[in-house]
Amino acid sequence: MSKRPLSWRGRVEGEIDLLGAYRTIGSNDLMREGDFWRASGTDPYLVFRIDKLANRGALIVELDIQVLEGRIYPRLYFQKGDGFAQEASELMRRTGMGHYKLTAYLTKPSAMLRLDPAEQACAFRIRQFSIRRTTPATFFMRTLRNGANKGEEQPKFARVMRAIRQVAKSGIAFETIEGGKTEKPADSRYLRWINYFDHSDEDRSAVEARIECLAAAPLISVVMPVYNTPEALLDQAIESVAKQIYPNWELCIADDASTAAWVKPALERWMAREPRIKVCFRSTNGHIAAATNSAFALASGQFVALLDHDDILRPHALAEVAFALDRNPDAQIIYSDEDKITEDGQRRFDPFFKPDWNPDLFLAQNYLNHLTVHRAANIRAAGGWREAYYGSQDYDLNLRIVKAIGQRHIVHIPKILYHWRLTAQSMAQDEGSKTYAVDNAIRALQSHLDQSEARGAVEQIPETNWYRIRYALPEPAPLASIVIPTRNGHAILKSCIDSITARTTYPNYEIIVVDNGSDDPEALAYFESLEAGGVARVLRYPHAFNYSAINNFAVAQARGQVVALVNNDIEVISPDWLTEMVSLALRPGTGCVGAKLYYPNDTIQHAGVIVGLGGVAGHSHKTFERKARGYFGRLMVTQNVSAVTAACLVVRKAVYEEVGGLDEENLKVAFNDVDLCLKVSAAGYFNVWTPFAELYHHESVSRGSEDDPVKRARFKAEVMFMKSKWGAALTADPHYSPHLTLKYEDYSINAE
Repeated sequence: MSKRPLSWRGRVEGEIDLLGAYRTIGSNDLMREGDFWRASGTDPYLVFRIDKLANRGALIVELDIQVLEGRIYPRLYFQKGDGFAQEASELMRRTGMGHYKLTAYLTKPSAMLRLDPAEQACAFRIRQFSIRRTTPATFFMRTLRNGANKGEEQPKFARVMRAIRQVAKSGIAFETIEGGKTEKPADSRYLRWINYFDHSDEDRSAVEARIECLAAAPLISVVMPVYNTPEALLDQAIESVAKQIYPNWELCIADDASTAAWVKPALERWMAREPRIKVCFRSTNGHIAAATNSAFALASGQFVALLDHDDILRPHALAEVAFALDRNPDAQIIYSDEDKITEDGQRRFDPFFKPDWNPDLFLAQNYLNHLTVHRAANIRAAGGWREAYYGSQDYDLNLRIVKAIGQRHIVHIPKILYHWRLTAQSMAQDEGSKTYAVDNAIRALQSHLDQSEARGAVEQIPETNWYRIRYALPEPAPLASIVIPTRNGHAILKSCIDSITARTTYPNYEIIVVDNGSDDPEALAYFESLEAGGVARVLRYPHAFNYSAINNFAVAQARGQVVALVNNDIEVISPDWLTEMVSLALRPGTGCVGAKLYYPNDTIQHAGVIVGLGGVAGHSHKTFERKARGYFGRLMVTQNVSAVTAACLVVRKAVYEEVGGLDEENLKVAFNDVDLCLKVSAAGYFNVWTPFAELYHHESVSRGSEDDPVKRARFKAEVMFMKSKWGAALTADPHYSPHLTLKYEDYSINAE
């Protein structure tokens, strides 16, 4: 690889690398470090000259890149005029680990090609970059399948016509031409995920073979209320049911006295065409709850699936429901993942990859949503949809059925089975368009809560359509023991305790400081002052540092019904942090409760732990901005998680002792909190994370980093122990999704 300087009209940093016939001539936010590049900003790029032998016609560009830090989503720009325009760019398809490819067609020569490796800080090594000519036939065959490999997607000849029109209009087209060039990076990742993984409905023969092997094929009634639905959208919704691979279905439609002239004739045509379609025409408009009850009255199936009148079921949707019932014959509620689709049906976006049953998340938002399937008997027992809860009638029904059946037999299908249509009037587009729905959801939640063991008040989370429950404390409030291990570090400990005593509004707590061999005179004097002033009890633990043993030692001597494990580098922000966490921990069925922790720069340090992330476990939404909503609101709502950090963890003492506390033999420093939470889950409790207990975490100020061979060896041993003990549990977090990354802490789609 040769290097030599090159002049360039504009600001240039870096050098030229001769990569075959392609020479990099400029970069932005990129610095050369040895044989790799490091990007410190959010717009890194490299510009290459294109050899004249391959600067027009049908071209294949291939990239082999080694990622050293960050994430790579390479985008190519061909020079258009004097610069690089967005419409002359496209994301490269990932064809293997570090391998990317793109096929393009250019009618005019392009002297330059720009490679944008990412939209964030990263480091990478380019191992190979090549561009070669191919035949126009190859390019147009690629557009037939929208860039996918042969056999992965049904060909669509309309794409070729669009590609031809693009070439004629702008002089350039790419193999992937749907979705436009204005997509957000997340949408682009989703399109990549669709190409790689989302093909369940395409191999009909395989799905049909599985249907033949079912022990039972229950009748599934699809219930759909209709009112003045645009004719094309109504036809598409009905057609999506008519094209189901699973044959044992019926579609039950109630027209809610539509005034649009086309509705009744359209429904009558469908009834004449398909005997499995039933329709009732209501004489008066009763709104969605009444119409849904009318449609449900037509249903004779054992199971009922809900479909909105302008949405679309995937062809394999009901087959997947039948497969789930075959695996879980006692299932009472089944729900799937979903995405949104544009009004013209041309683009899928905003996928919601849901967790398995998550009761606290369900009390914050109706995340079941689409597709939801109920046993018909449960709907009848609940009395159907209540008109008084208009706009949140499905949420109200779900809450009442969950109350009746309990936490068991709720099954999640982690597949996109439903396309939610985005229209100008839909809730999908405008969260604030139906305030009455929020009011009725709060009423439904309060009714649900009033009938449960845990008392509390429901309120709307500001600027959202999600909900918070403030659980009531018993009177008097039980004693909470706050356990703080420390060694020296007088200043950081004093900051922690001062923030607790000055800001905490919980009325009944004790502070237990565990001194792990402090020898600093200032720290020792501070301990004496704490005891003399009645601020804290100080316990001595004069042994080698063992975080698990230190906390177990203190919890055994704690007087409280509830214990709070708190690091000495914590600083309280919200005065009701302990009230919030204790009120959650006291609920029957609740295990460990975690808080929302920030770095001093107001970015997220802890928002729950995802097991499997990074190999064993990692923190959700790490380094997100403090006010960020997170993945479908996950940074703003109370929810169940697999684990929480012991930097601030509240749990009933009885639960802690039931599972044996922290593992002081095998997990002296790392992962002991994750192990504790997994033990608590295995014992039948739900761990909870709340965003309404906010604290700063000045992480590792007192303990230091893993920076010597002994610490690294210990850490490696703890990693191996966790993998050996928990095995497959570390690869299948029930409160996450198998379609989301285990490499990064940002809830991004796993499109690799």
